[in-house]
This record gives sequence, C-alpha cells and structure tokens, in this order.
Amino acid sequence: MAKIALAIHGGAGTILKSQMTTALEAEYRSGLDTALRIGWQILERGGSSLDAVEATVCSLEDFPLFNAGRGSVFTHEGKQEMDACIMDGHNLKAGAVAFVKNIKNPVSLARLVMQRTEHVLLAGEGANQFAEQIGVHTEPDEYFFTEHRWLQLQEAMAEGRVQLDHAVAKPIGTVGAVACDINGHLAAATSTGGMTNKKFGRIGDTPLVGLGNYADDTCAVSCTGHGEYFMLGVTAYDVAARMKYKGLSLEDAARETIAHLTKINGEGGLIAVDTAGNITLPFNSDGMYRGYVTVIGQINVEIYGS
Repeated sequence: MAKIALAIHGGAGTILKSQMTTALEAEYRSGLDTALRIGWQILERGGSSLDAVEATVCSLEDFPLFNAGRGSVFTHEGKQEMDACIMDGHNLKAGAVAFVKNIKNPVSLARLVMQRTEHVLLAGEGANQFAEQIGVHTEPDEYFFTEHRWLQLQEAMAEGRVQLDHAVAKPIGTVGAVACDINGHLAAATSTGGMTNKKFGRIGDTPLVGLGNYADDTCAVSCTGHGEYFMLGVTAYDVAARMKYKGLSLEDAARETIAHLTKINGEGGLIAVDTAGNITLPFNSDGMYRGYVTVIGQINVEIYGS
C-alpha cells in the first residue's frame, strides 16, 4: 500500500507579506485549508487520486479569491474565459478545456472530455456545446463577477498592458492539485482564468498536457506562473523526464526544472508528488499559495518565500 499524498497551489508571483492584510491572508489560508481537507478525506477513505484532485480543484474554483472558476479574471472584452486540465497517471489519459464560459467547475468538464470523448482538448464554443449536451453545471455571468477582478481589468486597460494575475499582491491565483492514492496511482489537475486584459484568444500552459499539467507512473505535476515560459520549458513533463531519464529523485528533478525555468526567464512554481508519496513545492517567485498534507494527516499551508 502506497503512502497517500496531496499537495495544492493557488498561484505564484509577487506575493509579499508587507502588502498583505491580516484579514486577506486569513481568507487565503482558509481557502487552501478547506480544499486540502476535501481532497484528503477522499484519499483517506481509499478513493482515487483522480477523484481527489478533481474535488480539491473544484473547491479552489469555487473560492472567489483564486484566479479560476468563480474568481477568474476578465479578458479585454470584459468576459471570463477559463481553461483546465486533468490527467490520470495510471492509464495516461487526460482531458482539457480552453476558452470555456459560464462553466461552474471547468476541471470537471475537463474530466468529462477525458472520459466521454475520444479527444484530449476541447475549446471555445465547441467545448461549451459539449458541456450543454451532457448537462454540465453552468452559472450566469453574475456568478463570476467579482469587484476586485473588475478593478484589475480597469487598471490594466488604463495602463495598456496585459497583466499576469500573479504579478501583483492582490486576490490572485491559478489553482492546481496533485495526489497519490493508496494504490500508488497519481493524478494532477490545474485550472485558471488566464491573464487580466488578455486578447486575441491567448491560451497559456494550463490546458496543455505536459506544459502546465502532467501525470504518469513517475510523478504528477501542476504548474503556476507566467504560462508562456512553462510552455517553452515543457515544464510539467520536464520533471517526469528528469526522473525517468536521469534517475533523479522527485525533489532533485523539480529543483532542476525550476532552475531551467529561471534560465529562460520564467517565473512561477510547481507542485509534484511521486508514487512513494513524496511531495515537493519549489518556486522561484516571491511567493506561492501552497499547501500539503503529511502522512499523519497534518495540514500545512504556506504563502511566502523563505
């Protein structure tokens, strides 16, 4: 029987304690804690890693301070376009969606793409049509409207820039989860609302297998940060490749991967777990909303860098 393990993230970037209020920090910690408890209960009952990461990410998508699901940032047109990916390392299957609108939990739609279609990635209107056909839970635009996101858009438009949600110490965060279950099976899930004021149908690393999300029989990885660089670094798969082809431990492989990300001027972090239940959460930014559960069930939540 493997050691069960669960880790999560809620975004990485310029996250400074000096710019965080006590009340806001408490809210972030509460959101991370709740998500960890939900996923851990599934693993403790003998549930699958796939079920655990989906439920954990759904909780994070429902939490309005993170940049996913309900808390997604606004595009230049004042809309939310959400991306998500989920991967089952045991059978090497994955599902992903991009540009979906009004979907309460994009990660669950991604899982349905994996399980009910012969495809891996569905995007835009087609993905929403698929969701409608199978009765996926949707919400009106008002559900996704949060004032702090709207103000972020106005600020970004006024300055004429596309803004990484993680680039300032404000309510932020792409979300993700990785898990190992009692059978040693691994899974990873990642979900995001993308970039504030994004244009031209931009897609980041989150819905792309091996770039922002990956799981096989070696490790499960979920990334967060400036997506373009995670795409260039094939970052999620890079951890698995270093373990398989260089024989590195999970921690050493992840550390080398982040070092490579830094070399190509990328900023962010990742969470990863292996089949022995080892966990690592490296990042090269000022902070990363993150958490994990120990073998004895102790919940650990962190925000800032060392």
